[in-house]
Amino acid sequence: MALEQGSDKESDTAPSWLPAFGSQRKVVMMIDMVESVRMMARDESSVIRGWQQFTKRMRDEVLPAHNGSLLRSLGDGLLLTFQDARHAVDASRQLQAVMNEINRASRNENSKAEPIFLRTGIHVGDFFADDLDIYGHNVNLASRITSIGGPGETIVSAEVRDALTDGLDGEIEDLGDCYVKNIDEPLRAYRVGSTGKDSALPPRRDYEMPEQTTIAVIPFDARGGDSEHFAIGELIADGVIAQLSRTRELRVISRLSTTAFRGRDKGVQQVEAHLGAQYALSGSYAVSGSKLLITAELVGVRTAEVVWVERIAGSVDDLLQERSELCSAITSACHRAILDSEAHGALTHPLPTLASYSLLLGGIGLMHRSGAREFMRAREVLQALAERHSRHPVARVWLAEWYVLSATRGLSNDLKSDAAIALDHTKRALDQDPQNGLALAMQGFVYCHLIKDVDKAQARCEAAVQANESEPLAWLFKGMIHAFDGDGERAYPAGLEAARLSPIDPLRYYFDSLMASIAVSAGRYDDAIASARRAIKANVIHTSSYRALALAQSLSGRVDDAKQTARRIQALDPNFTIERFARNYPSRDRVPDYLAKLVQAFRAAGVPER
Repeated sequence: MALEQGSDKESDTAPSWLPAFGSQRKVVMMIDMVESVRMMARDESSVIRGWQQFTKRMRDEVLPAHNGSLLRSLGDGLLLTFQDARHAVDASRQLQAVMNEINRASRNENSKAEPIFLRTGIHVGDFFADDLDIYGHNVNLASRITSIGGPGETIVSAEVRDALTDGLDGEIEDLGDCYVKNIDEPLRAYRVGSTGKDSALPPRRDYEMPEQTTIAVIPFDARGGDSEHFAIGELIADGVIAQLSRTRELRVISRLSTTAFRGRDKGVQQVEAHLGAQYALSGSYAVSGSKLLITAELVGVRTAEVVWVERIAGSVDDLLQERSELCSAITSACHRAILDSEAHGALTHPLPTLASYSLLLGGIGLMHRSGAREFMRAREVLQALAERHSRHPVARVWLAEWYVLSATRGLSNDLKSDAAIALDHTKRALDQDPQNGLALAMQGFVYCHLIKDVDKAQARCEAAVQANESEPLAWLFKGMIHAFDGDGERAYPAGLEAARLSPIDPLRYYFDSLMASIAVSAGRYDDAIASARRAIKANVIHTSSYRALALAQSLSGRVDDAKQTARRIQALDPNFTIERFARNYPSRDRVPDYLAKLVQAFRAAGVPER
């Protein structure tokens, strides 16, 4: 299906009879019938009949159910628009199922009938639109994204992938940078597999449940859906999480995981299955000028019983104070309802302006993207926030994490300089908030990976866990430091705790990648291979995941597989050698045997010595 469009721009001298158009942001889906020319030549009437049945059911069933609309039909392809990426992905899944039903019915009537296969591509961007059509470069991109797919596949752009949650919205596989016709730069594309309405993640009930009572705070929803006020829901959740996290009686799920349930139908009922929480706090809010009305609801998810509900009035400015009365009221009520005791008071640290808080959310979102260009833009956003609010810890903590992730992704040109910058940001954040668990964990990670002071790294991670037992990265980094020592007995439980605290994290591939190394240290090679493969599926260019995979394969006797993985490592990082690995390894003198074991495993896999 050819859908080439020019990047038309409205001219000052355009004829008056031309329809006016303006730029709009849309989620666009293109559906392409695979090998339509060959199929039409072979059995034109059957193909047309099957396509007519498909388009009728699309109009009558699928589009109304997913708030979609048909923009253009091209005989062997369709151009559809949707309100958001989730609806588009769900609609693609249902459309594939509809075509499969039509194919089965056609084969029942005629055993020689050839099935019709579809491929779909989904992209979100700014399009020029008038009353008749949409135009512009993003139409071309959507077409090219569709061309990457095979029969029955749904391919999405990086912008769409950022709006999805792996496991809840589908099984997502990173295809890396894809070169397509007439597009100068490669496109980062992802394949979204079918999961039906239920998550592809194994239910949490299949795992050992944590002993502590666990609560998930889901970002509140705006009544009326005003996008201008979207960040307020995250702000409420962050304030409540910050205070609940200071209470040692409760385990609090990371907001980066609970965000995935915002605005989902029956999201609360899925909280126990996917997050391992016994209680869920959610709600809604309405904004009128500077006034804010919040409706908060605490539910026991196992029984679906409402434990507490209350309407609380206040102001938007209150959420931006160091001691938010709104967040304190919600926190105290939840704590009393769950534990029948007073909540421990604590300061929250929202950014001083709502605009800045929205910018912080955007910067974190960019940092969680796999693409290098978006990742680099995240630093600009976070740096601007750190400069604007020089005495505020939040932006500096996330900026320090950016430098850590930059080093682990191999994007740093000067590790020594970047380590000093990251360390400075964590120190300045801790000057403002000495008990910031994320800042302590980041500082530990800098000491471990970039400065190679493992003793200080371990001390910082222990302090991070003591400051905030619900900080997943504190547990993850703690586990990784024990893994560097070859102490799998302490590393593995810490890694599992990190996964329990943030089971649906935007950096899930990073958790899985480090968990693979942690499992290697514990001698759990099958677990390590599974974790590494999950990480690679989510981020196909993350070399650390391949290194952990090669080690697990080699140490478990799968030498041929290890050699194949080692070749992939060399393709991604031609400078990787055993000598460089040993030189950069953050080991202590008392554990030389474990490093020697890893070196021998790489040697058996065929990694070059130098």
